[in-house]
Amino acid sequence: MAEHLPFPFLGIVGQQEMKLALILSLINPNIGGSLLIGPRGTGKTTAVRSLGDLLPDVERSRCDYGCLPEDIEAGGMDAVCPDCAKHYAEGQPLTYADRVRLIELPLNSQLEDVIGGLDERASMQQRMRIERGIMSRADQNLLYIDEVNLLEDSIVDAILDAAAQGTYTVHRGPLAATYRARFILIGSMNPEEGRLRPQILDRFGLRVSIRGLDNKQDRLEAYNRSIAHRHNPRVVIAEHAAATNLALAELQAARDGLKNVTIKPQAERFALSLIEDLGIHSLRAELTLFEAARAHSIADGRLKVEIDDVQRVAPMALRMRRSSFIDEYLSLQSGEDEEIQAILRKLRTPRKKAQAVSKGSSKSGKKSR
Repeated sequence: MAEHLPFPFLGIVGQQEMKLALILSLINPNIGGSLLIGPRGTGKTTAVRSLGDLLPDVERSRCDYGCLPEDIEAGGMDAVCPDCAKHYAEGQPLTYADRVRLIELPLNSQLEDVIGGLDERASMQQRMRIERGIMSRADQNLLYIDEVNLLEDSIVDAILDAAAQGTYTVHRGPLAATYRARFILIGSMNPEEGRLRPQILDRFGLRVSIRGLDNKQDRLEAYNRSIAHRHNPRVVIAEHAAATNLALAELQAARDGLKNVTIKPQAERFALSLIEDLGIHSLRAELTLFEAARAHSIADGRLKVEIDDVQRVAPMALRMRRSSFIDEYLSLQSGEDEEIQAILRKLRTPRKKAQAVSKGSSKSGKKSR
């Protein structure tokens, strides 16, 4: 069987913003993943699939129920299954180190394929059991959705809700199962084939607008590298192996050090002013911008986020977050609210005058007595 060897990530010509967005998403899953938007043939899918050699290690549960040490730290021994509670008390590890994997969601997937459904084999043996879906297998992995704008809305909604919560529950008749869904979500799309609904677009952290290479030499170099990889992929991969291994080590170190990164007050003020001036309403703007800036800072070997970090990631974090419809709606609503307040003030004034007259009459009556 022929082995498919992806193109090396570091061999991709140009497209610096796309590569940066993907790296930052790997460093900090709290960014909310990335959405790659551009025409066909600009390297979107190639870039995502080439991440295989840069995927870091994570701690995975040894238990079928997904029990983790942090569950015990947060909720005590009752937060894990009896076997894991026993193993933890005995000092045995509940997790093992494993590499993040790239999980691709087929475009023809059905909702049950994604979230899970009844196990048909078990049903044939008169047993009822819920079979895990793609989302549960994507836990602590990279979930890639190509042509995300063509996916059924119900599937996209389920994925985005699970990504936001970190868990999801499947109900099938009397059965129910809850799974972890802490994945890094990467989507790609060609805008010619349709738009994303605003509520779906809002859930993606970084948005990369991809264009074809402008420089003729870059286009020629991209062609030469593509042909070389097609003829002998192992040679091309070997040419970038040393740099790839170094990049992987740096990425893993950045992930490990991210928890120590803080944002300088001047960088916070700059970011908040930027969002305010742009008129962005969604609070996901701050979440994405700050988390992306933290990832950019640690990727550069620094534990303090500077204004330069904010400036570098701002276009990816803030583009496509404004809505002319919402601006118009809120403007009309503000006008209506002002009209209501004006009428209230108008009605309040005669009432105050009447109360004043009434108080004056009462005082004069007391004096006459």
